[in-house]
Amino acid sequence: MVCVAAFIILSLVGVFVAFLSIFKRDIGRKYWAVFKKSWGCVGKKVRLQKCETNFKDDVKNSLLSRVVLKHPSWVKPLGIAIEVNAILIVFITIWSLVEAVKALLALWVFGTCNVSQPANCALGAEVCGIDAAEPSNPIEWTGRWFSEWGEIFTNIPDKFRDWDTEQFLVEPYSFATSYQDGKPLALDIFDPGCTICMQSYRNQKTSGFFNEYNTVFMVYPIELPDGGYKFNNSDLIARYIHATNLAETDYASQIINRLFTESNQKGINYQSAFISMSRSDAEKTLQSWLKDFGASTKQIEAISQSANSDAVTTIMQRVKTMVEDTIHVKGIPTLIYDGKKHNGLYQ
Repeated sequence: MVCVAAFIILSLVGVFVAFLSIFKRDIGRKYWAVFKKSWGCVGKKVRLQKCETNFKDDVKNSLLSRVVLKHPSWVKPLGIAIEVNAILIVFITIWSLVEAVKALLALWVFGTCNVSQPANCALGAEVCGIDAAEPSNPIEWTGRWFSEWGEIFTNIPDKFRDWDTEQFLVEPYSFATSYQDGKPLALDIFDPGCTICMQSYRNQKTSGFFNEYNTVFMVYPIELPDGGYKFNNSDLIARYIHATNLAETDYASQIINRLFTESNQKGINYQSAFISMSRSDAEKTLQSWLKDFGASTKQIEAISQSANSDAVTTIMQRVKTMVEDTIHVKGIPTLIYDGKKHNGLYQ
């Protein structure tokens, strides 16, 4: 194991030695001789052949040469320590390679290198992550590690499928603008409290995306593992949007547009304002918006009752199932258009 660990260390050190050998070629020649020995030893290990003991002894002797003269009694325990450290180096290297492969596969499949905490991946798209519960013990951690591999391999076929937008719609739904014949469908999955969703919406609006596609809004408030919601009042806004859809009005798109693009009298954008509001204040605000949009008192009462009904609860559960189990979303916003699934912020 010492020779394998030495090969790993020498491979890493090789970058610096290559630079130094430009100025001092002797260093490069000496290093290359040792590296060839370690590579030969590793090659034999891979072929399950016995490694030359002299290389292992050379490594250990070079490390212990100074100790032998001053503290002979330390040689044996230090020799054991070298063996243990060699095992750790090999194990850590193999583990790092496995984790790197896992992260790259997850990035390719889900758009994030962290399956359970999507927003924590610096390499992935900007998203509000749908986070899994943190494991509370080593057994749960191990189980989650293997389940993440399972999720990755299970969802690889998604990269090669044709994403037909119409297959993923949950009725009733609303469009960003009036439906126009001849334009392709797009599905926009978002959370009312997600700031990245707000920026994505603004980008879509200013770039003309909503004019190019018949964009269907799918409002999905992210749930926390403990059963609550990631953003305060996001579920209430979602309920009102679903209720307006049930009432067959066009208020949903107006609610979303005001939420993401406008600010209150204090200059605070409405999304931030809702997060800091109490639930009762948030509901009053939504009702006042409906009045601004032209809803009658009777309509507002009907929509308010519908928002808290079992019918809307059922719709939200259907959306959750579609987003998590069918589309396999790990972070939002998520867009489906042109036969593909697009993860994260719309640029």
